[in-house]
Amino acid sequence: MESLFSNTYFWVVVIYFAVVLFISFFTKKVASRSSADFLVAGRNLGVLVCAIVVSAEWLGGLSTIGVSEKAFNTLSLQPILYNISTAVGMIILGFTLAKYYRERNVHTVSEMIESIFGKKARSISAFAFLIAFITLAYVELTTFATVLSPIFGISWVWSVILAATITTLYTYIGGMHALTIVAIINLIVRYVGLGIALIVGIIAIGKFSNLSARLVELGAPHNYYNPFSIGWTAAFSLILGGIFGGMAAQASIQPIFAAKSPLTAKRAAILSAVFIAPFGIITGILGLMARSGFFFNIDAGFNAKMALPKLLMTPAFIHPILGGVAIAAILAAILSTIGPVSFAVVTIATKDIYHGLINPNASDKSILKFAKRSVILVNVITVPLALFVKGAILDAGYFSYAIRAIGAIVILLGIYKIKWITQHAVRFAFVGGTLAIVLSIVAKKYGWFDIDKTYASIIATIFFIIVGNLYTKFFVNKKKLIKA
Repeated sequence: MESLFSNTYFWVVVIYFAVVLFISFFTKKVASRSSADFLVAGRNLGVLVCAIVVSAEWLGGLSTIGVSEKAFNTLSLQPILYNISTAVGMIILGFTLAKYYRERNVHTVSEMIESIFGKKARSISAFAFLIAFITLAYVELTTFATVLSPIFGISWVWSVILAATITTLYTYIGGMHALTIVAIINLIVRYVGLGIALIVGIIAIGKFSNLSARLVELGAPHNYYNPFSIGWTAAFSLILGGIFGGMAAQASIQPIFAAKSPLTAKRAAILSAVFIAPFGIITGILGLMARSGFFFNIDAGFNAKMALPKLLMTPAFIHPILGGVAIAAILAAILSTIGPVSFAVVTIATKDIYHGLINPNASDKSILKFAKRSVILVNVITVPLALFVKGAILDAGYFSYAIRAIGAIVILLGIYKIKWITQHAVRFAFVGGTLAIVLSIVAKKYGWFDIDKTYASIIATIFFIIVGNLYTKFFVNKKKLIKA
């Protein structure tokens, strides 16, 4: 391997992150004024900026490494449903819950649940969301290290630590304000970098039909470009996960909480779909280009997670400078997700656990202090997970989606059918739904039965809501009548 300091990719990435960290220092003063400034940017985001920050969270490791990995493995464009379904989910969010989130001036999804169902429902949902976002945080950290390791030529351990350090620095310095500035820069870099790579790839292949013919030779279905080409069941699961997962995703909804007004929140959620949908198509096609074998040989033990980075670091495919920009685009995408996802864990821990349960009378100064400490402490959990727990990126991400789907169903029913769902039903749904997701994973691993995580989540949630309502009607309300 060439010397680190003569590595073009190294210098492009170093310069990029130096700029990001430098810019984040300008947000330090305003982010330290209050907990609201730190956590929700003073609720002052306009439509375009809010939409960019929302989309930045979605266009991370799952949209880059995850989609290209899945396209590489399945020889199809089915994984682009991740972005398409997420875009649809954000449009639905815009027309349904976005304005309610902003009207109630909440900081977390669990706080929203409390405003509808009460404090006990908030506490249980907060712990479920913590599990969801800790899972997603370590997944994004893993994808970042996957790309970073070959560029710097350093070990996996140091790659994870370096990734955690970069994101911790700028989120600690500027909070939501820093996340906003970084998101804007990252969105531009990722579309330019990977857009150029796609154009270069299409020109190098000659005709798109050449890629199609090659993929069919390798075993791809003739309609590989059809997102539903490998089965409606798996595809519909991705769609449901994207729609329901987006409605209760603390990381991507936090900018909605920070919008100037309910109308701004609604418009921003809808506009974000324009940025989200096309990106998966770009990375999916690049994953197929990597699988074609036109540009580099694929060994038997090749790691599909490395498909996109390997392609972009192959001079036969793209010039090192342009490849470096594209690599920076991937890291930019992942970085703009690691920050909001880790910050979601910080916000849940601060507002739902610390301020909501441990110290309800805490001063704003104490809340801000705890939040900043949590930025550092979150790494105590996510870094070891990234180091020792490895698996399919997109699948692990959908574990997080499945838990968030519980929150989406509960909130939708609460907002539009508030008398139909009780507080006990909400608590039953979160406990039973989360256990059902875990059971579906364990059952699949040991071959007991196989049910998709998203289906398990939705079916269990609806079932336990019904059980909770019956429990309220026949036991709780009956006891109240007897006491009366």
